[in-house]
Amino acid sequence: MVKQAKNTICLWYVRDAEEAAHFYARIFPDSFVGAVHLAPGDFPSGTKGEVLTVEFTVMGIPCLGLNGGPAFRHSEAFSFQVATIDQAETDRYWNAIVGNGGHESECGWCKDKWGLSWQITPIALTEAVTDPDPAAAKRAFDAMMQMKKIDIAAIEAARRA
Repeated sequence: MVKQAKNTICLWYVRDAEEAAHFYARIFPDSFVGAVHLAPGDFPSGTKGEVLTVEFTVMGIPCLGLNGGPAFRHSEAFSFQVATIDQAETDRYWNAIVGNGGHESECGWCKDKWGLSWQITPIALTEAVTDPDPAAAKRAFDAMMQMKKIDIAAIEAARRA
């Protein structure tokens, strides 16, 4: 028997928990789909034998996808924040999420096609907005506030200006 994680993030999906889990496992490193559990009986949003829950890991974080039906939706109150090392990695994750049915938001945030929010956050952005020089930090912050996907070169230029 596999030892269960002490703390797991439960993510509610209408019906597509397994599809979402496989998508995340393809996109992000240290991610995989574990067990898929079928409902032993009928439930409010499905019937016996349908996928009820999916155990998966996203970048080392244990998650449980629950096919709970349309009663609850994801919101920006919860998001995964992904620290990226360069523009290529930032673009890769952003484009994978937005380009597969998701959509852009502001300041490095986007949503996948299931409505789950992601912050694709270059380490360079975090360093810039926490610069010990308050003027440099403010310039970087102001530049970020004008962006959807983060442009590291533009952030660094604003920081240096």
